[in-house]
Amino acid sequence: MSSMFVSDFSNVFHITEELEGNTYPGRGLMMGTTPDGDTSVMVYFIMGRSENSRNRVFTETEDGIRTEAFDPSKCSDPSLIIYHPVRVYGGRTIVTNGDQTDTIRDALAEGKSYIDALRTRRFEPDEPNFTSRISAVMNEDGSYALSILKYFHSDPDACKRFFFEYDKPVKGRGHFIHTYMCDGNPLPFFRGEPKCVFVEDTPIDTYADQLWNALDENNKISLFVRYINRKTGETQTVIKNKHQK
Repeated sequence: MSSMFVSDFSNVFHITEELEGNTYPGRGLMMGTTPDGDTSVMVYFIMGRSENSRNRVFTETEDGIRTEAFDPSKCSDPSLIIYHPVRVYGGRTIVTNGDQTDTIRDALAEGKSYIDALRTRRFEPDEPNFTSRISAVMNEDGSYALSILKYFHSDPDACKRFFFEYDKPVKGRGHFIHTYMCDGNPLPFFRGEPKCVFVEDTPIDTYADQLWNALDENNKISLFVRYINRKTGETQTVIKNKHQK
């Protein structure tokens, strides 16, 4: 039993260490629970290399956040960069890297599952990168699910869909997934299961600062962090934008 514990512990990472030194993990999200087991934690960030992609900010909405062009005159193509990354529906928080947030919300409203929703979607049509669609749903009880939709290198018309479900919150642990392994041309997509990461007992402002500082200075655009205390219902949110409105 001891060796199994050591093996499990050795495969848990600090999210900041995963981000530091990686100039381009792309867009990333994390779901987890604080060490006391009371608070759900969620993180979403975006990065960009082109002027169009970098010209964005996160703004709060009634049910989550959306991306907006910082300078509308420089927004050359809004199709894959303007969307609602976060929406809350029926006590569930949906976090994604694209307009599949709305697809999932609409499916839940019809009594369907997030898997039903994502079976209707594919990776992004941004050849040659064919960016993966990453999505997560945090439930009221702290359980959560992550997914990634990727293309085949040998056949870009084929889509691979992976779903990862975590049926209970584990104290001090979370799972982190991002769109790209690192920088490249074309960008290499994320491989393997979501990474198990430590979630520490850190005030939300401090945690957001740590994440923001770990992201590459040239490529980071915006960051969203939310804590939801499942006992009290209290919600705390921090948004950081490289461009401030």
